[in-house]
Amino acid sequence: MNAASALSVLRACCPRCGKGSLFEGYLNVAPRCASCNLDYSLLDAGDGPAVFVILIVGAIVAGSALFVEFEFQPPYWVHAVVWLPLVIGLSLALLRLAKSLLIFLQYRHDAGEGRSTG
Repeated sequence: MNAASALSVLRACCPRCGKGSLFEGYLNVAPRCASCNLDYSLLDAGDGPAVFVILIVGAIVAGSALFVEFEFQPPYWVHAVVWLPLVIGLSLALLRLAKSLLIFLQYRHDAGEGRSTG
């Protein structure tokens, strides 16, 4: 992936032209690109982004919470105040990025539903 492709993923732009927006709203994929008219209905990330985000955020927060618990032993309410907003914030931040990345990779590799060549 080159720098232009990475920038397109970070900005959630069209995987073909890099100009039109990939999303309508925060996570809803637009029906098509406003610039090049690419039909996004064939591009579907499915549950992949959510799985990656759950695993990444879970590892970060669980590891950090264990470290804080063993090192400082704060009351339980401190864990709730610290980790709950972090889980929500990281999940929302990474979910759009992961969805954009998986849709971009699906387009670049011409991936689709299971196909048989035989």
